[in-house]
Amino acid sequence: MLEIIDLDQVLDKDVYEKRVDQLQTAMRILGYHLYFQKRPCVIVFEGWDAAGKGGAINRLTERLDPRGFIVHPISAPRGDDAEKHYLWRFWRRLPERGSIAIFDRSWYGRVLVERVEGFATEVEWRRAYQEIKDFEAQLVGFGTIVIKFWVHISQEEQLHRFEDREKRPNKAWKLTDEDWRNRGKWEDYEAAVEEMLIRTTTAQAPWTVVPANDKYFARVTVR
Repeated sequence: MLEIIDLDQVLDKDVYEKRVDQLQTAMRILGYHLYFQKRPCVIVFEGWDAAGKGGAINRLTERLDPRGFIVHPISAPRGDDAEKHYLWRFWRRLPERGSIAIFDRSWYGRVLVERVEGFATEVEWRRAYQEIKDFEAQLVGFGTIVIKFWVHISQEEQLHRFEDREKRPNKAWKLTDEDWRNRGKWEDYEAAVEEMLIRTTTAQAPWTVVPANDKYFARVTVR
């Protein structure tokens, strides 16, 4: 699936700025509609390291009423979260009616990083596909709008962004030894992503693969 994504799509900066201005205004209006209709919304961002998830989230939320959304940056579970079922920490972070919850990484870690790094057994991560589909079906049945993005870049573009981060003091903190180590397992992660996209796309909660070699194009696509 990933190899058919056209990563050469680009957007001129002037066109990008005009489109973003229009779309951010539209997003603010949609946020009000959610509030008045009392519908919760869950937006999931998954993607490669340095793919631009944070930048896309920043532009997506720039004009939203800050009282109407929350961004959950998800990392390895700690404390009580680590002692319970992996979906527990996501259940308790679900949005109220009329609000938006944005997950910067999500429950899909079970079939991605936990699968590849061996933090979950094969039985556990294989079982998770159906658990996740059931979880999202329950959300949709409650009236939740579920939107899922895989932010996709090439291996070459990721290397370019890593090297660029190393040179910039204001961005170097984003780059970790773990990021470099994960690059060495690109093929393993790619296989996990392919299976995730195929097995967890449903009519109610489909995946949108965002071509993100060009950040301007990616940010507009997310909107």
